Amino acid sequence: MIRFFDILFSLFGLIILSPVVVILFVIGFFDTGYPLFTQERVGLNQKVFKLIKFRSMYLNTKSVATHLVQVSSITKWGAFLRKSKLDELPQLFNVLVGDMSFVGPRPNLFSQTDLIEERVKREVYSCRPGITGLAQINKIDMSTPQLLAETDETMIKHLDIIHYFKYIFLTLFGKGFGDRVRP
Repeated sequence: MIRFFDILFSLFGLIILSPVVVILFVIGFFDTGYPLFTQERVGLNQKVFKLIKFRSMYLNTKSVATHLVQVSSITKWGAFLRKSKLDELPQLFNVLVGDMSFVGPRPNLFSQTDLIEERVKREVYSCRPGITGLAQINKIDMSTPQLLAETDETMIKHLDIIHYFKYIFLTLFGKGFGDRVRP
């Protein structure tokens, strides 16, 4: 049932929000020259997939976990995208094709070995990664691998259609935040 809603909402979102996506793309082009950002992430059953986002950092920024990135790496336009969560819009395509769900553990980088180890222990990779989830609405990010994996495990054990909609609505109405960056 969750996959049905993922497909329905992502398709609907891509169609309805296409003018917004085009505008953000054009503005992003003037900001960095490359408005889209793709990065290999760990997905369902630890398979690799390419996460798509609007670029919020300068082109020469090192590809590391966000909590390891300096604030100075974020463009002014990128700061707006992150604060408004509009940088996540291209992930609707990831949801549509089945790489992600709206709700699930945030997909991590392959270099985040501590988090991978914690998630493997808790079978977190048996669930499709998501745009939002229990950790995000509780402001838990990848800087605390054990706590994040424990929270992901709890979410997966209790994930049903009611929690699916609850996490989406809480995220849309401002609960939680994006990944922290270093000052």
